[in-house]
Amino acid sequence: MEFIIQRDLLTHAISTVSKAVTSRTTIPVLTGIKVVAHEDGITLTGSDSDISIEQFVQAESGDEQLIEIIKTGSIILPSRVFGEIVRKLPGDQVKISTNERFVITVASGRSEFNLNGMNAEDYPRLPQIEEDQVLSLPADLLKTMIRQTVFSVATNETRPILTGVMWKLEDSQLTFIATDSHRLTTRKASVESSAGLSFDNIVIPGKSLTELSRILPDDDKPVDIVITDNQILVKIGNILFYSRILDGTYPDTARIIPQNTKTEIVLSTKEFLGAIERASLLAKDGKNNVVRLFTQQDGTVEISSNTPEVGKVTEEVSPSSTEGEEVKISFNAKYMLDALRASDSPDIKIGFTGAMSPFIIRPTDHEWILHLILPVRTNQ
Repeated sequence: MEFIIQRDLLTHAISTVSKAVTSRTTIPVLTGIKVVAHEDGITLTGSDSDISIEQFVQAESGDEQLIEIIKTGSIILPSRVFGEIVRKLPGDQVKISTNERFVITVASGRSEFNLNGMNAEDYPRLPQIEEDQVLSLPADLLKTMIRQTVFSVATNETRPILTGVMWKLEDSQLTFIATDSHRLTTRKASVESSAGLSFDNIVIPGKSLTELSRILPDDDKPVDIVITDNQILVKIGNILFYSRILDGTYPDTARIIPQNTKTEIVLSTKEFLGAIERASLLAKDGKNNVVRLFTQQDGTVEISSNTPEVGKVTEEVSPSSTEGEEVKISFNAKYMLDALRASDSPDIKIGFTGAMSPFIIRPTDHEWILHLILPVRTNQ
């Protein structure tokens, strides 16, 4: 294998696929990046068996030659070292060549490195996915939906199914649901889908979605999504992103969402976020990061936190409207902050059904997002 490529182009491709590479593996080839030189370009692949990312770099773009392919071939290279070397090379062009003993030469300017590689034949084959039904949606919409839900997945493996975000498509409405059993987030979007295309209980690991969001662009160019029984494929231009789908049945979360509320308050998202952030400065030093919310008879809302070994904070915020009974409720400040930071609305509506019942947070100007938080029982 031998080719010459623009250094910036190679650096970007390595950075993309190395997001799927982990050093915590017992399979040596998965610590590396597979590089294949074809006649029309090169393909780089990284994988940790849960996530696989493949990027194809074309040899030519219009009239510009980006890669000169001298000899086709393939090799596996150590991801971290290879990436650092290419990033710090002095020249604009990089020449890469290998010999029959899987030793690679990386040369640029007056700098030359020799690296030990591995046989590309030992690299796991990526799954072959039949593309009979494809869902297309704008990249920025998918990125936003991930950002607004993935924080609610469980971080421990007690119930593995809860470490993922559940995807559902029905009647051209795509729904993401995430819960760790203490909070719940749903995000919906109307999408264009082919007739008859629907799916349910597709649970994708939160870690996979976090990595996917890092390579999704911030534009509205369409990305293609293909789902099988145990794999999902997302096509982003010349990048293929594969992730496994979690086994198991996701819990029926619809039944825990209250249909009626006893109290509703409408607040400025920014003002309420600031008050919770200040209260959590003391709360986060306590055991449960607990903040309390009291609705006052004069219509104001009191936010407070009391950590005996640290101190106490009290702040009042003025809702734009308050309806229903007086409420005194305690909750985890981090859960509230995550929900507020994911909001894309200037105002939010909070609906309470009781001091020990889950409460709902929604934007006031649309129905796309719903957050549910379980209160915390306190002695105060």
